[in-house]
Amino acid sequence: MSVRITLVAAARSSALLAERFDDDRPLDQAGWHEVQLAAHALMQLNASELRYCSPTVRSRATAQALGFAPMAQPALRDCDMGRWRGYTLAEVTAVEPGAVDAWLGDPRSAPHGGESLLAFISRIGGWLDTRPAEDGGTIVAVAEPSVVRAALVYALQAPPTSYWNVEVRSLSTVTLAGTAGRWSLRLQTAA
Repeated sequence: MSVRITLVAAARSSALLAERFDDDRPLDQAGWHEVQLAAHALMQLNASELRYCSPTVRSRATAQALGFAPMAQPALRDCDMGRWRGYTLAEVTAVEPGAVDAWLGDPRSAPHGGESLLAFISRIGGWLDTRPAEDGGTIVAVAEPSVVRAALVYALQAPPTSYWNVEVRSLSTVTLAGTAGRWSLRLQTAA
């Protein structure tokens, strides 16, 4: 029995360089505009049997604006960044360059006192693996781009450091198909 899970990256809440760790700001004006432009293309996901979202304000707002009426999933929260929460990467690098290097280089490292990259990827993978596997079942989940990246790394059984090589843009989608521990990436055709 397999299930199909489509992950939708939440619309943005700030410019890329102004993004803050573990940020829970609402959608900005550009984010609302993105949702309006993408809504028609994502409308078919409304037919999914189960609809989830990350508990962040922007993920919930994105899902609601798309008409998904989702159930918030605490397991889909962003990585716990400990004392770095609310700061940009540039701000943290200016104060703790060695800690940032350790965090970027070792997926088991959590110099910020929060969750390591490996623990984050494992948590997201645990959520994937516990989805109801009704054959042919469909699920949509709106989550932070970092959550989508973690899900891809887990599903593809890629090394945790490959997380840094995956770019997930606002309102992009990816579909994973399979069952616990056996996921495949499903690319859509333009038809």
